[in-house]
Parts: sequence; structure tokens; C-alpha cells
Amino acid sequence: MTPYDTAAQRDDDADTQRDALPDLAISAVGVDKTYRADGGGRVHALKSVDLEVPRGGIFGLLGPNGAGKSTFINILAGLVIKTSGTAKVWGIDIDREPRQARAAIGVVPQELNLDAFFSPREMLEVQAGFYGVPPSERRTSEILERVGLADKSEAYSRSLSGGMRRRLLVAKALVHNPPVLVLDEPTAGVDIELRQSLWAFVRELNQNGTTVVLTTHYLEEAEELCDRIAIINEGQVIACDETRALVERLDNKELRIVLTAEISALPDSLQPFNVELSDARTLTFRYRTRETEVREILDAVSAAGLAVADLSTEEPDLEDVFLALTRGDTTAA
Repeated sequence: MTPYDTAAQRDDDADTQRDALPDLAISAVGVDKTYRADGGGRVHALKSVDLEVPRGGIFGLLGPNGAGKSTFINILAGLVIKTSGTAKVWGIDIDREPRQARAAIGVVPQELNLDAFFSPREMLEVQAGFYGVPPSERRTSEILERVGLADKSEAYSRSLSGGMRRRLLVAKALVHNPPVLVLDEPTAGVDIELRQSLWAFVRELNQNGTTVVLTTHYLEEAEELCDRIAIINEGQVIACDETRALVERLDNKELRIVLTAEISALPDSLQPFNVELSDARTLTFRYRTRETEVREILDAVSAAGLAVADLSTEEPDLEDVFLALTRGDTTAA
């Protein structure tokens, strides 16, 4: 995909850079941001952030409130000026070619910041004009159809429901056909049906070549959708890896065994394991897969003369990793 641009403003170097399809949709090296706080102090919002977002995937950017996610996104979008460091969007330096870099990214903000007296069609047409999209190349009707707002195209935006307004924000971010789409908490406050519809649309965009960056507080969504995830806390990237590998950092599993008969105490042969007698028929083992195999536990249970009626296992999920890392648990680092 190539961001729209006006013919008078194009130059050959920028065209070559965009057409080459960079390996990284977003790259940041040493990005710092310090704000002047009320009362004369300083707030260090971002602390030497290094981050690479590969082209073509769905990338999750997670972190608690105030961690620096929105600040980082706003720097990429040209809404906030960084204090130091370098950043590129679609291979375009945001300082050297700010206009081209902004044309390569579409941002769906958290806030429902829409003009109450504009219709969706008018809003998309104005937005397309901001990006220099020629009238003959605008896709207003197509985009409204894709986000399910074709029948509301002439209505005032103030008459739209919260979910419709959220979809309209997505539509606004797509008018200039950006190769990178950032969704900042897009499903906050929306119902389950709309959330599922939005994610289906995001997957479709991604399959058609758009790189998607997602921030969300719904960790199960990030785990299901994202290929890679970075976790940011107190202005620093504390983890960045493939989603599955990140979850596996918490190498803790739980094996629950239900016995065929009740027992009053744990057999001595099971004492070397981290096990507790949850009730008269249930043994709960907690172990690390790098140190213990399930087979060893089952062999020990059998050797103790206990018969198994049922068993189940539990593994860590992204929420466990998130909480462990943001609380400073070194076992997940």
C-alpha cells in the first residue's frame, strides 16, 4: 500500500522508500519524552523506548494506565513532539519527512472526538481532503459500507450510537489508505457483538496487507489477535516477543488429579513435589515444565498406589504474564 500524496509534493526518494515495502512498519530507537508538569516538575513519560513492529502482522502494545502507550502513538502520528530519539513509520523518518510519515499511519483514538453536525460522509470527505486524496480516488462509500455505516451516511454524527461512532473513527483512519493502522483501545465501552464485528474487520484489513497496532485492556483479545506483543510500563518497554513465547515465559503449570478414592494424607513419596491435598480426593501439583514432566508426576501417583479418576491442567495466559511483568516478577523476564 502507498499513502496518498499530492503530485506537487512527491519526490522520487520518498516514493522509492514507500514502494520498497520495508520490513518494519514501525521502528523506534531511544525515543524519550519528558513533559513539564504542573508545579514546575518534570514527567518522564517515555524512557529510551526501542521498539520494532514487523510489517504485515497484528502487534499488541499493552501496559497499565499512564504507562506511555498513548504518548508513543501520538509521537508516531505527529501529535506529540518527542524529546529525543528516532522513529520511523513505514520506513519514513517522522522528523525528516513528517508529512509523508503521517500519511503512512492511521490512528483510531480512544476518545469519540467527532463533529456533532457533520454526517459520516461529510466527515470522511473532509478527512480525505486533509490528506490530499484526489476526489477521483476517494473511497468514501466503500469505507462506509465496510464499517456498516452506509445507511447512516447522511445522518448527523450526534445521532449515532456509541458503537457507530467508534466505527466512524475507524473509517476516518482509513480514508488515505494507510499501510499502518493504530487502534487505541478501540473496544472500550462497546458491546460484545460490536467487538466481534470490529475484530473481524481488523482481521480482514490485516489479511489485505495492513499492519495493525493494537492497544487494549482486554488481554484475552490481545492473546487471540496479536502475533507479537510488547508490554510497556512506566515509560519503558519491559517485554517484546511473539505472543506464544511471551506466555511461555511464565513456566508455571498446575496439574489437578482427582482420585477414585479418598485419602486422609499425602503419601510420603509425593512429598518431593510441590503438591497439596485440595480435598480428600483431589491432588494439586504446581510445577515448572523445564524441571518436571507430567509423566513423572503420574508415575509417582501410580507408585503411591493411587488410582486416577480424572485430571486437568492449567497454563498461564497473557494476563498472568502482564501482571507478573508489571509487578516486577523476575521469573517472567
